[in-house]
Amino acid sequence: MDSGAPLETRAAKGDRAAFSALMTATKCDLHRFVRRYVGDDEEAYDLVQETYASAWLAIRRYDPSRSFATWLRSIAVNKCRDWGRKRAVRRVVRGVMGLDAPEALAVGDGATTPEERLDEGRRRTALDRAIADLPDTLKAPLLLTALEGRSHAEVAVIVGATPKAVETRVARARAKLAEALRDH
Repeated sequence: MDSGAPLETRAAKGDRAAFSALMTATKCDLHRFVRRYVGDDEEAYDLVQETYASAWLAIRRYDPSRSFATWLRSIAVNKCRDWGRKRAVRRVVRGVMGLDAPEALAVGDGATTPEERLDEGRRRTALDRAIADLPDTLKAPLLLTALEGRSHAEVAVIVGATPKAVETRVARARAKLAEALRDH
């Protein structure tokens, strides 16, 4: 392999070391995105692993002239959607229709009271639950723009929509979140 070529080019040719370096560079952001998407840290960890496994299996189809992070997000969004569909089927089969509440993520900084930390944890849990309850068509655009700061055009490529559709979906997602969090 040409060790002077960009990592993306080397990875696209099957260079495991280059792919591993790209994984290292993208894993924190990818995990944060998937965690917000599914609302569960353990599930997110598994989905990130599945995303990288699928990316490696499809690496020869990756076009190194395009953004690796964008390509990877497309795979992750599909993994998250599959997870959501499987979870919905399991709930129907079990007869349980509500979402399980994710664990509270209260992290103390020493400057807040226990009551404030509890309230913050409740707000985070409510936000995670509200995001997890969003339909897939609204969830991915919201997280990709709000959490990751991606443009509507870039998100459009990831989710397979037009930039205007992404803009509309983000607005709808924010309205649904505001409605869901009104009592918190």
